[in-house]
Amino acid sequence: MQPKLGAPAMGLFSSPSLPACAALESRQKPRSFIFSVLLAAAIAAAIAITIAASPTAQAAESEIQLPPVLLQMIRNKAVHDDLGLNAKQIDELRAVLQLLDGPWLRSRILPANEQQAKVASLELDLFMRLPDILSEDQFKRLKQLRRQALGTRMVLLEDVQAAAMLSDELVSKLAKRYAERDRVTSETQAELASKKISAEEAGERVAAAQAEEQNAVSELLTAEQRSRLSQLIGEPFAFNTVTRLYPSAPELLAVPSDWIKGAPVTLDDLRGKVVAVHFYAFQCINCQRNLPHYQAWHDDYADRGLVVIGIQTPETPSERDPNLVRKAAEREKIGYRILMDRESANWKAWANTMWPTVYLIDQDGLLVRWWQGEMNWQGSEGEKEMRQTIEALLARQEK
Repeated sequence: MQPKLGAPAMGLFSSPSLPACAALESRQKPRSFIFSVLLAAAIAAAIAITIAASPTAQAAESEIQLPPVLLQMIRNKAVHDDLGLNAKQIDELRAVLQLLDGPWLRSRILPANEQQAKVASLELDLFMRLPDILSEDQFKRLKQLRRQALGTRMVLLEDVQAAAMLSDELVSKLAKRYAERDRVTSETQAELASKKISAEEAGERVAAAQAEEQNAVSELLTAEQRSRLSQLIGEPFAFNTVTRLYPSAPELLAVPSDWIKGAPVTLDDLRGKVVAVHFYAFQCINCQRNLPHYQAWHDDYADRGLVVIGIQTPETPSERDPNLVRKAAEREKIGYRILMDRESANWKAWANTMWPTVYLIDQDGLLVRWWQGEMNWQGSEGEKEMRQTIEALLARQEK
C-alpha cells in the first residue's frame, strides 16, 4: 500500500533538507550594494521552476531554477499590508487563487519537466491577472517585491535586463554561475537526505556556493548596472520574516452519507481553526502505526481549537465496506471525524501518492506542512515536528 515507506514530505515539491538551506540563505551577511535586501528572500527557497534567462541563454546549462514567488508571496498578509490592499481586492485575489491552487498542488506528482511547465504557466496566469486587481502603483510595487524575493537572480527577468542594460553575454555568464550553484545545492541535498554528510557540512557547502554566486554579480556588473538594479527593487521588504506559503487546501468532497463518524463539515466551515487532515486505509499497517499520533493530537489540542479529520480512502475491497471501516475506527478508538472517500475523489483532488499522508492547514485554509509515511520511520522525528507546527499555529491563533 505504501510505495515509499516513511518518506517525509516536509514541503511542497521540495526535499526535506530544503528548509535548512532556506534558513541558511536568510542568515547570510550582505556582501555588497543591494544584497542586504535581495538575499533576505526566504520565499525564494521553495518551489522551483525553470525559466530561460534570455534568447541567447536558453541552452540547457543556462536554464535556471527560479521559484514562483508571486504564487507564494501574494497570499501573505504582510505583503497585502505593504501593497495597501483593501478588502475587495483581497477577496478578488482569493477568488483568482482558488482557480490556481488546485492545479498547483496537483502538479507535484507530475514528471519534473511537466511540473515545471505547469507551475510556470500558473505563475504567468497570476501575473497577467494582477493588473485587473491592483492599481498601477500597487502593481509596480509588487514587481519590486518580486525582484527582491528572487534575490540576485532577478537579473534573469527580461524587464530587469532591459532596465539595467544587461547584455545577453553578461546574462549568459551569470546564468552559468547560477547553474553551478544549483548543481552544488542539489547534490548537497541528496547527500544530506541519504545521510552521507551532516547538516552542518551541507550548510557550509551551500553557503560557499551562495557566496560564489553573490561574488559573480558583484564582479560582472558595472557600477552603473548595480545602481540601476538598486532602483528596481524599491523600499526593502523583510522577506526573512515571512513564512513561505503553499496552496490552499482543496475543499472536502463528500455527501452527508460519506461521513461515517462525526457531523459533516467543510474546510470553509473550519476557517479560523487549525486543521489536520490525514488519509489512511484501515488495513494498511503503516497507517495503523500513525493512528495513535493523530488521536493524541485530538486529545491534546481539540480544546485549543485543533480539528482532526480522517479520510479513509480504500484500496482493497474490504476497505470499501463502511461497516468494516466503522468497526476498525472503534477498534482503534478514533475519536474524531472520519470521511469515507468511496471513489477516491478527495485522494485525487489532493494528489496523494501514498498511505498514510497527513496535512496541516492553517487558520486561513492554507497548507502549511505535511508528512508522508510513518512519522517515526527509522528514527525520524516526524510526529515531533508536526506537533511543533501544530503548537506554533495554535499559539498564533491564541494571540
